[in-house]
Amino acid sequence: MSIVAGACAALALAGTAGAVAWRSSGDEGRTVGTWHEAAGPARTPVAVERSTADKKADKATAVPRAEKAQATVRSTATTEAATRPAEDGRQKIGELLGVDKLLGYGSPEREVFRYPGASYVKLHFSRMTMLPGDYLTVSDAKGQESYRYDAPKLLDAAAPSDRWAMSITGDTAVLEMHRGGGLVGSLLDRLGVRVDKVAKGFTKREQERAPEAQLSNPNRTGREESVCGNDESRDAVCYRSADPVAYTRSKAIARLLINGTELCTGWRIGSKNRMLTNNHCFDTSDDAYETEVWFNYQCARCGGYDVFRPTKVWGDKVLATNHVYDYTLFTVENFAAVQKFGSLTLDTVRPARGQELYVPQHPAGEPTRIAGRLGEKAGTCSITDNAYDGYARNSDVAYYCDTEGGSSGSPVLSRKTDKVVALHHFGGCPNSGVRADLLYARLKAYL
Repeated sequence: MSIVAGACAALALAGTAGAVAWRSSGDEGRTVGTWHEAAGPARTPVAVERSTADKKADKATAVPRAEKAQATVRSTATTEAATRPAEDGRQKIGELLGVDKLLGYGSPEREVFRYPGASYVKLHFSRMTMLPGDYLTVSDAKGQESYRYDAPKLLDAAAPSDRWAMSITGDTAVLEMHRGGGLVGSLLDRLGVRVDKVAKGFTKREQERAPEAQLSNPNRTGREESVCGNDESRDAVCYRSADPVAYTRSKAIARLLINGTELCTGWRIGSKNRMLTNNHCFDTSDDAYETEVWFNYQCARCGGYDVFRPTKVWGDKVLATNHVYDYTLFTVENFAAVQKFGSLTLDTVRPARGQELYVPQHPAGEPTRIAGRLGEKAGTCSITDNAYDGYARNSDVAYYCDTEGGSSGSPVLSRKTDKVVALHHFGGCPNSGVRADLLYARLKAYL
């Protein structure tokens, strides 16, 4: 795998085994989250949610998808391989660990989960039964990133107990039960909070060993690299003065943490609550519901090693998805928290050969990087073919902008218009993305 880390990535991840992967900067205030706005809703199949026109178009071009491999948790204190076929294209950035920790009501009311060097820690609860008024917090060691989870209705069989907490950035998560008073006695043996597994982000060394999972064009063979020659991408913050428009546009992209251990890139499209990524990243509301959407996961300064504390929200509902054009349009919960990061728009004109580009992305799980030479001519980051075959004839544009596993779903922007001209999905040098004018024709009713 060709990973040429930028200054921020290299310094932040090259510490000792006991060092955290990234150090948060104070760009954001104290972050407090909760469970999903409406926990455990019934999910409508996406085929029903789409418009009649979109369904007709999908029927004409539909290609069956292979069934996704399902990961299962192994025995306590063992790691889970959770491997997924490379053609799925989701970058694996963590592993699942089986644990068995019970909190509260006769058990300890505080538990620390620390995995030296991990880039994040994410707890899963198999039981969530607390007295009214009691609540949990999951926070980092300093309490700077903290999420609160109130008690579900006592002994309510309909209340979901199998649920993920929001991840904590860094290698330590502190779980604590806070008692608000309430019933005692015979109920105590039926109460408590059980953590049955933890998702742990890879350390730098583990990430280097993880195979790159970026899709290659089906018309090509072999395992081509997606960093084409020397890696010309840079930390997004390096563009703040040299190319302020590109830097501002990069704020609209998000790191997608899918099912605890896998990664893609997504971005806000238009002014409404709309996010766009690849269909091969996820294609159902169930998967969207288990996806964390991290905004502002960027280096705080060029050449430094602090990162802004990301603003994290949950994915919610898939509105439209298609395999041939490899897109998924979805919404997020708590949309008001991420509106300030801005949005991008699709260019409705077919991209032109030679058009200079830049690509904000989260390659290999790193803080936002931008491919496209800094403040100069775009170099190799330009359209080499505007009639490139993807899953359909002439569906894509091709370019040599540097991308890696995790870049799937990134917006490809024109340096001339600062609009999105393609949705990146294939590596292979040339790399390629689905034409934005084709996407606009399919998605305009939702935007």
